[in-house]
Amino acid sequence: MNDTILWYATRGAGAVSLLLLTAVVCLGIVTSLKWQSRATPLFLSVNLHRNLSLLSIVFLALHIVTAVVDPFAHLGIIAALVPFSSYYRTFWLGLGVVALDLFLALILTSVLRARVGQRAWRAVHWLSYALWPIAIVHGIGTGTDSAAPWMLAVDAVCLLLVAGAVTWRVSARPKAIHAPSPSSAAGIPSPHRAQS
Repeated sequence: MNDTILWYATRGAGAVSLLLLTAVVCLGIVTSLKWQSRATPLFLSVNLHRNLSLLSIVFLALHIVTAVVDPFAHLGIIAALVPFSSYYRTFWLGLGVVALDLFLALILTSVLRARVGQRAWRAVHWLSYALWPIAIVHGIGTGTDSAAPWMLAVDAVCLLLVAGAVTWRVSARPKAIHAPSPSSAAGIPSPHRAQS
């Protein structure tokens, strides 16, 4: 395969992975708020979150495979899996591997969610708040075209989207989705609520 094609495939797959990861993080935040509307029911955002996660795995795999087989950087499979073991841009590629390892932990616990339990799954999912910035810093630091206007635009859009979602998450209170109790549905006041 042509080295130029590999270079473009690596960079393109990395940029698409970042965009998809950004969408996944934003949808995860929206889903955690139990936000829904008539146009966007909760199950839609949950399914979209899962499907975009799967699609991001495909582009991340393409990003890694094309980087490993590209003769320019001389990466090996070890450098792609063990953080900070590459001779080429050790720190920046190491961050990418750390992001990959965190992503693999998220994937593994999601696949095994029924076995690991809700509490462990949720604890590992908090890693996405570390994974995403590590991934974006990896791209900025190692990318040969990270100063190109198109990549600066991608980074800016990703930063704005996640910052907006996090701001919304911090400022909004989750909406509890509960069925009304039989007494409240009948208009009978709850004995647990203080009367004024």
